[in-house]
Amino acid sequence: MSRKMRAVIKPEAAPGAEMAVVDIPSVGPAEVLVKVKATSICGTDVHIWRWDPWAQGRIKPPMVFGHEFAGEVVELGEGVTTVELGDFVSAETHVVCHVCHQCRTGQSHICQNVSIIGVDRPGCFAEYISMPQENAWLNPPDMPPDVASIQEPFGNAVHTALSTDLAGQRVLVTGCGPIGLMAIGIAKAAGAAAVYATEVAPYRLRLTSYMGADLALNPTEVDVVGKIMTATSGLGVDVLLEMSGNPSAIHQGFAVLRSGGYAALLGIPSEPLEMDLANEIVLKGARVYGVAGRLVWKTWHQTRALLSSGAVDVGPLITHRLPLDEFEQGLELMSSGQCGKIVLFP
Repeated sequence: MSRKMRAVIKPEAAPGAEMAVVDIPSVGPAEVLVKVKATSICGTDVHIWRWDPWAQGRIKPPMVFGHEFAGEVVELGEGVTTVELGDFVSAETHVVCHVCHQCRTGQSHICQNVSIIGVDRPGCFAEYISMPQENAWLNPPDMPPDVASIQEPFGNAVHTALSTDLAGQRVLVTGCGPIGLMAIGIAKAAGAAAVYATEVAPYRLRLTSYMGADLALNPTEVDVVGKIMTATSGLGVDVLLEMSGNPSAIHQGFAVLRSGGYAALLGIPSEPLEMDLANEIVLKGARVYGVAGRLVWKTWHQTRALLSSGAVDVGPLITHRLPLDEFEQGLELMSSGQCGKIVLFP
């Protein structure tokens, strides 16, 4: 094959991105080269494109970005034993060190030396990507590439939602971007008694009904706390799944969390957040769990079960399918909230 490829790169330390012709990545020992069939856009990619303070402190241009994908293994590095040519794979995006305290105590998802695909090492908004064989997740051959490409963010929703028992519980999902929408479907599949959702983008608020939300509220239009307390007969919700990182949504979530309730927090605030720790958490006896990535590989097996069984249908969440050349349109749509999940095809 030609050793050149088309890829979306962050060319410099400034807003924007561009399509470029770059070298196909080399394949080192225990690595594989994957021909990308589909790659989806994440909120992290929007941060990189906008060049916000987080991106400025983390990304080192020029580099290919993007981290959610599925594709075919087309080249094997020396010593590869777990992947074969022609395998259809997705990727666990956290490349870990295996030697830090967390890795050695079963917590590799929070490896202290992690290198993330598309953030710390070249990504997948490209025709090809190389990665360690151990990060390859083998997909069923008949899985649609667009669905296969969104398993990584779906795994974030799985980790968040299934970090506690949801059967028979009243659940609130705050923030219904693609991962929050996925969490609604997972909560319903897990047997939640009711799922409430809050979201400020009307487009995404409409998608909550496809995922099975029992009550969807726009905080800019209604009294969220009052509506949910009424819906729960004044008790509040048993479980909060916080996916937005928005300070108002976080405070509303803890306001309606019942005493003794459970909160799983995935959303990341853009700046430090002040909380009434005594009344929102301590005196409520609330249990709070911070979610980082996916549990490796437990979350991936749960993801496979939910998708292959049909327990969660992610089809309605994929609202736009675009050629890779139209990446900027996809990033603009993601930034506006006028979409669900966007998949790009090289």
